[in-house]
Amino acid sequence: MSVQELSLGITEKYYQLTTEQVFWIDPSVPHAPKRTPALTDAERKQAVRNALRYFPVERHALLAPEFARELATFGHIYMYRFRPRDYEMKAYPINEYPAKCIQAAGIMLQIQNNLDKAVAQFPHELITYGGNGSVFNNWAQYHLTMKYLSQMTDEQTLVMYSGHPHGLFPSTRDAPRAIVTNGMVIPNYSSRADYDRMYALGNSQFGQMTAGSYCYIGPQGIVHGTTITVMNAVRKYLNTNDMAGKVFVTAGLGGMSGAQPKAAVIAGVICVVAEVDESALNKRFDQGWLLEKETDLDKVVARIKEAKKSKLSTSIGYHGNIVDLWERLAQEPEHIIDLGSDQTSLHNPFGGGYYPAGLSFNDAKALMESDPAAFKVAVEKSLIRHLNAVDKLAAKGMRFWDYGNAFLLEAGRAGAQVFKEPGVFKYPSYVQDIMGDIFSLGFGPFRWICTSGKHDDLLKTDEIAKNVIEELMAENAASKHESDLKSHQQYEDNHLWISKCDDHKLVVGSEARILYCNAQGRMRIAVKLNEAIGRGEIKGPIMLSRDHHDVSGTDSPWRETSNVTDGSQFCADMAVQNAIGDSFRGATSVSLHNGGGTGWGEAMNGGFLLLLDGTEDASRRARNMLHWDVNNGVARRSWSGNAHAKHQIQHAQTLEPGLTVTLPEEVASELLDKLTF
Repeated sequence: MSVQELSLGITEKYYQLTTEQVFWIDPSVPHAPKRTPALTDAERKQAVRNALRYFPVERHALLAPEFARELATFGHIYMYRFRPRDYEMKAYPINEYPAKCIQAAGIMLQIQNNLDKAVAQFPHELITYGGNGSVFNNWAQYHLTMKYLSQMTDEQTLVMYSGHPHGLFPSTRDAPRAIVTNGMVIPNYSSRADYDRMYALGNSQFGQMTAGSYCYIGPQGIVHGTTITVMNAVRKYLNTNDMAGKVFVTAGLGGMSGAQPKAAVIAGVICVVAEVDESALNKRFDQGWLLEKETDLDKVVARIKEAKKSKLSTSIGYHGNIVDLWERLAQEPEHIIDLGSDQTSLHNPFGGGYYPAGLSFNDAKALMESDPAAFKVAVEKSLIRHLNAVDKLAAKGMRFWDYGNAFLLEAGRAGAQVFKEPGVFKYPSYVQDIMGDIFSLGFGPFRWICTSGKHDDLLKTDEIAKNVIEELMAENAASKHESDLKSHQQYEDNHLWISKCDDHKLVVGSEARILYCNAQGRMRIAVKLNEAIGRGEIKGPIMLSRDHHDVSGTDSPWRETSNVTDGSQFCADMAVQNAIGDSFRGATSVSLHNGGGTGWGEAMNGGFLLLLDGTEDASRRARNMLHWDVNNGVARRSWSGNAHAKHQIQHAQTLEPGLTVTLPEEVASELLDKLTF
């Protein structure tokens, strides 16, 4: 069967499967650990009732006991019966999709890419990355969504409620073709336990960032950001541009974290990364993203010293627990580790995002399923040990940062000493200390996907983007302002990236690219890409997107807005306004999510899709929407007191007469010091 089947929804063939076929677990792909929601019997019945609503009444007798078994066995009703088996789940060329509307076909492509087994962490559980970053709650939602998209016209909008296709509603050609929300719950009901219950009931889901918004492009998306982070960390913390021989230690190879070894080698450093799941480690090794692997800690240490001495850039995967690695490194009398961080999924610490030391991976999973309370205690003890070992290495001179995965937050909750003073972590967030200036300058992770599926198209986009960066570098070269000098460094880093990225074989899934750009760069690249499509030089439409982890996309006090210092880092106006603003400025799809990399209840974030089809209307949409999508956040950061952001938004006002932003006045600290209360 071809993807033409997507227009049919759930067909009779799915009901013909036997119980054995339904519950057969494919060993060729990784699967989500069992979830352990604390449901009452009444809530379990409600979960089954909620699931049955998608099906004709005459099918309920077949499905009810099956769904009850799924809930008991897996802790969630995924509806495995309806997982597609007759076609490969991947991004197909856009013209193969059964759609009346090209924008709808683009969304279908994005959804299938998010569920591609080469891309997704747990594809059969509809989880793209982060352990619980869901595209849908269940497979019925997938089928119904694809059916609606195949029916959609240019004057309809699909409304998505946390994976649930609410329906097609009349709209206009300028309206988004999809409005997506994930985890939008009343604030007082946004605890981790609330999420577990709502997800099990099928009422809500954790969309992570680009999972539930259909914008994920595989680990390439984080490779670029991690490369820039490591390079800037060496510059800032080690006061050098020479990356050779510098050692970076971290953890995680499962989803987005799997980009770390690749990024470190591109940056030119030595990366050591721990991973408890051997299948995840081997996946990155087989892909060529991890160059070496080892199970013996003494051999790991010896290899670090050898690579450091020879200044060889390499990546070493340690199959074992990160706590054991840190504690072994802390025993070394000499200082051999320069940089450290962590990318385990600590937004989900007790559901498989972090595994405790002292237990094998399989034993830890078994404990998590059989005794969640004991598992929680073991995780908390490991987190304390984890931080204590990091402290010992930091005392020797290692520089450590929180990668926005809630490591310090969860370690503190576990009882570790994470604060240097009340409310201030002893180690900085990478956004706060390394990337903050980048966001304040307006640079962030811009993305595009060649929907033709042709690699030649992607290479042409690389050349166009490189030429735009060269134009911007020339225009910026004369300024000696501190902010412009920092912008020039970003141009240089990104020019190097786009010139060399194809050499590193970064494409996994769709033919996609990521590049850190400011508003001017994004608008120019988008328009030039669109013009190349119109001339026929690029053989199909291009879908624009970005990571939610961007200038304006996310309010998160421990990550994206951790360098906002006026007290508003806990306010979410920016992310919410950004999604609303994108929706009437030309986006194909807009999304708004509770959570993200720091976890459910810890952030508000949103994103977009915007299809370029070669028409002047597409250029108009791109200019209009991308200008707002970046400058909204620059203006907010300016108002909070960031000097780079103030300079950048003032420059943006000179380029766009229609832009008028409220600018902050300087307040003298000496004046405030004289006040008494």
